[in-house]
Order: sequence, then structure tokens, then C-alpha cells
Amino acid sequence: MPIFEYQCKACRHRFEQLVFSSDTEPPACPACGSGNVEKQMSAGAIRPNGIPTGSGGFSPPACKPSAGG
Repeated sequence: MPIFEYQCKACRHRFEQLVFSSDTEPPACPACGSGNVEKQMSAGAIRPNGIPTGSGGFSPPACKPSAGG
């Protein structure tokens, strides 16, 4: 069940909504109640090393200064 970002065409309010596969209609705007919303492009939750957050994958160790100074 992905979370999508929407923007209301009536009041321009931006919001996120958890969308189930059985949902056929877009969600109503929580600010004004309008059903005239548009799905927005949003950045994915990706770590710089390319592993999605929460995947349980490898996370690189933090950088440590060298002992020699």
C-alpha cells in the first residue's frame, strides 16, 4: 500500500494519502473536501547508497577519523 502525494485543484492544498489497491476513486482533499485532486510527483525514500529505507539492507558505517591524525 503506497503513500501518494496529491494536490487539490480547488484550494491548492498538498497532502499525502495511503492508497489501497481496491481504491478506485482519488481521495478527497482534507482541507476543503473537493474530489478534484491531482497526483503529484514526489521524491522516493531512497538512501544515497541506493538501498530503500526500511529494507533491512546494508547501511555503510559512519566515517571515522584516522588514528594517525
